[in-house]
Amino acid sequence: MNTTLTAATITGSLVVAVLLGAWLRRLLPEHHLSGDTKDTVKLAMGLVATMSALVLGLLVSSAKGSYDTTRTQVIQMAAKAAFFDRILALYGPESAEARSQLRAAVEEAVKHMWPEEKGLPVRLAPNPQPGDAVYNALARLSPGDDEHRSLKNQAVNAAADLGQLRALLLAETVASISKPLLVVVVCWLVVIFFSFSLLAPPNATALIALFVSALSVAGACFLILELDRPFGGLIQISSEPMLNALRQLAK
Repeated sequence: MNTTLTAATITGSLVVAVLLGAWLRRLLPEHHLSGDTKDTVKLAMGLVATMSALVLGLLVSSAKGSYDTTRTQVIQMAAKAAFFDRILALYGPESAEARSQLRAAVEEAVKHMWPEEKGLPVRLAPNPQPGDAVYNALARLSPGDDEHRSLKNQAVNAAADLGQLRALLLAETVASISKPLLVVVVCWLVVIFFSFSLLAPPNATALIALFVSALSVAGACFLILELDRPFGGLIQISSEPMLNALRQLAK
């Protein structure tokens, strides 16, 4: 989903609703704009506005929860990679190949998840070759005592945890925002702004206030959609935890 295009469409829909309501107000008979009519419309729109606010809150909660979960997984990946390298360092010089393969795998993951060149697509699907190389390097280790056997077992478990986290990160890239729910909310907002402009006094101040409100609501929808793109949007997850781990692996 193109967040910029979607936000622009929402903004345009709300602005058109405001202009349409202001135009239709001039055509309505005076008795349709009586105080009782306005009170009835305000009461009905108050209910719609309450439902819209509740659903928008659910969308924000869903997008923010998904974003925070992904961010936590990235931090865990960085921590487990650094811990994995530390175990291999304690094993001794025999683990140099495994450490080199681990560093190469982490470097490739960072390049794919946070491309340096703008416009390149984000690739969350792991490349199996670097991971297989790490496992093969671990399999070739031949511990000669209980201490080395324990370290090798810990390294194998750390490699498995790291692989599971990467697979989980890929599995959770599915959008958390329901498109039908977003469409329904936008339709409600269009009805609300149409009714507001229909009852608003015909002056520039009222129209400007409605336009600013429409932009604010569209901006909120834009932020919700951006939170649902943790690696490709404006509010993308920082690569700093993985880069810190990579710098530690390079020592």
